[in-house]
Amino acid sequence: MPAPNTSRAPEELTIDDLRTRFGGQGQGHVLAHWDRLDAAGRERLLAQLRRLEPQLDDLVTAYREAREAAAPRKATDLAPRIEPARAIALPQNGGDAKRAAAARQRGEEMLAAGRVGVFLVAGGQGTRLGFPHPKGCFPIGPVSDRSLFELQAQKIRGISRRTGRAFPWYIMTSDATDAETREAFEANDCFGVPEADVTIFQQEMVPAFDFEGRMILETVDRVFENPNGHGGSLTALVSSGALADMDRRGVDTVFYYQVDNPLVRIADPTYLGYHAESSAEMSCKVVRKVDPMEKVGVVARVDGRDAIVEYTELRDEERYARDADDKLVFWAGSIAIHLLDTAFIRRVASDAFRALPFHPSAKQIPYVDEGGEERKPQEPNGYKLERFVFDALTEARSVCVVETTAEEEFSPVKNATGTDSADTSRAALQAQYRRWLSAGGARVPDDDVSVEIDHSVIDGPDDVRSAGFKTLADAGEAVRIAGGRDR
Repeated sequence: MPAPNTSRAPEELTIDDLRTRFGGQGQGHVLAHWDRLDAAGRERLLAQLRRLEPQLDDLVTAYREAREAAAPRKATDLAPRIEPARAIALPQNGGDAKRAAAARQRGEEMLAAGRVGVFLVAGGQGTRLGFPHPKGCFPIGPVSDRSLFELQAQKIRGISRRTGRAFPWYIMTSDATDAETREAFEANDCFGVPEADVTIFQQEMVPAFDFEGRMILETVDRVFENPNGHGGSLTALVSSGALADMDRRGVDTVFYYQVDNPLVRIADPTYLGYHAESSAEMSCKVVRKVDPMEKVGVVARVDGRDAIVEYTELRDEERYARDADDKLVFWAGSIAIHLLDTAFIRRVASDAFRALPFHPSAKQIPYVDEGGEERKPQEPNGYKLERFVFDALTEARSVCVVETTAEEEFSPVKNATGTDSADTSRAALQAQYRRWLSAGGARVPDDDVSVEIDHSVIDGPDDVRSAGFKTLADAGEAVRIAGGRDR
């Protein structure tokens, strides 16, 4: 039986208190090298264990439950009942154009009233891109090499320009990206967004466990910890004070997106309007899958509740099922663009160990052996635990699922080459810009001309139309070109 928790504050716990607490949960080994540590090492380890202690029981339980949930199911287990998502389709796919127009109007009213906050999850590094810096600093501009951060800041400035209001931008970093992200924002004057409207905070960390359920010591004076996943963003909004800042500003709806998608339509008014019309607590944007083997989770109804089902978890009869028009029945591919009500975030965060369960992922995790020697394993030796933001869907009393197209809203930068690379993402931006110019009545340059649009001025064909230019030479700094000539 674990020893009962002490009533003292964590910072008051002594080394003997911690030996008792961690030992009672089978984690006494974290202090195995205490006697060999110098004063600085003892202070580091003591500070970390004091920080972990209040959640110790929950963390150990969460690990055990995650292992059990991830274990292969027996053939005799009842399979969940999975049904297609109830999604609002685009007008070209049978959706109601009048309803879409009404939703857009409603969303624009929400923006004008200052009810919307923008939340960016930016904890990832560009390691897979060969870019050892925060992914938000990655250069994506086809002409200017502007970064992902700058492109998204332009979009936020564009919303402010259209509505005449300031928009708060909340940016969650990780231990690996926090310092460089802050430096980038400081060096670039927050990319034109008023400093008072930018809040940067760090996501929480969680210990990793070996296959026997013991926390992994990375060094003799430190337990290995990793970022707790994008689902940890909801608890971090509360613990960082960001949600309290939203309350002060009158924000009740949060637009959530991830840093590596330059096509994201930030605070899309039509999406906002559908969310409000549906009285949804959480909403999802989805794209229509055409290949059953696409590696993307699908929004579906699982045992009567909305959820995201990973592509690996679909049974063949679901994965390949087609309707009378020969289209996939489970077509609603998730692209990690959500809307969440602030009251819903607070409710989920208050019960996070249940509502946002940890998921284990077997990884190669550096550790120290019994002799205190640091090791780097060649094979997975333990589990990192992560929370998934979409697990919150099952907690929502009402969910709204809205269709969009990958051409307009989803082209992530994940890989150095091939699919989902910087090249494919820049090509998607180029194609989007050309569509916008053509639809807005401007001449489109030849294919050998690279085009880049400033989203703070132009963020769609309506803005091109309003600006009234016919050639790119007349567009000023709003449109930049390189390589070839404008016609």
